[in-house]
Amino acid sequence: MLRWRYGTVTEIRGTWRGSCEVLVDIEARDPQDRSSAKALAYPELVGTPRVGDRVLLNCNALAKGLGTGGYALVVALPDRLPEDVDGPGHIVKARYTPQQTMRLAVDEEDSPHRETMTAVDDVAGMPVVVHDLHSALPAILAGILLDRPDARVAYVMTDGGALPAWFSRTLDGLSGTLAGTVTTGQTFGGDLEATNVHTGLLAARQVLRADIAIVTQGPGNLGTGTTWGFSGTACGDAVNATAAMGGRAVGALRISDADARDRHVGVSHHSLTAYGRVALAAADLPVPTGLAPELAARVSEQLEPLRSRHRVVPVDAEGLVEAMRRSPVRLSTMGRGLDADLAYFLACAAAGRHAAGLTA
Repeated sequence: MLRWRYGTVTEIRGTWRGSCEVLVDIEARDPQDRSSAKALAYPELVGTPRVGDRVLLNCNALAKGLGTGGYALVVALPDRLPEDVDGPGHIVKARYTPQQTMRLAVDEEDSPHRETMTAVDDVAGMPVVVHDLHSALPAILAGILLDRPDARVAYVMTDGGALPAWFSRTLDGLSGTLAGTVTTGQTFGGDLEATNVHTGLLAARQVLRADIAIVTQGPGNLGTGTTWGFSGTACGDAVNATAAMGGRAVGALRISDADARDRHVGVSHHSLTAYGRVALAAADLPVPTGLAPELAARVSEQLEPLRSRHRVVPVDAEGLVEAMRRSPVRLSTMGRGLDADLAYFLACAAAGRHAAGLTA
């Protein structure tokens, strides 16, 4: 069910690529309704809000108090609908939802890249770094660029989290550093649109001319605390897709000694399940040096069962923290910054450094 409300825009709070944050006065339906709240509009879908506009809102995330996605979402500007836009592209994303959108796929007939996408069917050994959290992206990128500052790095976004790439302020902040973003599956709003991870990897290599690709979901991880009930199982699928496309998979591990939940201490059960049970192809699993002794021992023990299929690779962590501090975006995962969850970010950056070494 949707929690529908009407509201009025009282302030434009800020914009970033593809997004507009506004303050709205919400028309009350019961005493528990908040009178004022932040709302997010995607101008390409609903038009650009102005102060005084009446807006139709989906308030589900606001009512649930979600962290990453705790906005009211603008569904429409009912009194000022945007003009119709006709353009190339016939694939539909967010299919059969009220805001399904027509996109131009990188490999469809009308695409200027059609010939490139059909000329080859593999990624020619390109390293592909896989992680299950969007927060890993800037840390992985920092690790790559520390050793390969000239590397072209593409981001391939999967649909386990946010569907619009525009939701991510991290992507907006990294737009001058990445070679480009490919949105795959049900995600949309990247520099290129792709049908699935396979064509997303191909587009990263053949169209964006990437040396390395990073595959993660968008913001908004889904997890139920059960063995299989989390969106990060897609990491294993991405390893398999990388192998099928002739790439070199690098499985970035989710490591932490700061998470209060035991299932995420050491190597998270998300990584152990995705790489240990979902991934059928081999991957490199980088582990940074310099972890606290107790944490390092736990990580080594947890990874032992994965060694029969994957290559567990120690990676020198020297210089990685400094590289991450120079990131153009703030590093944060589950509300914890770089210093509060250093092992997490070090593991991500180590995966990036390892991938960079594979291109030398």
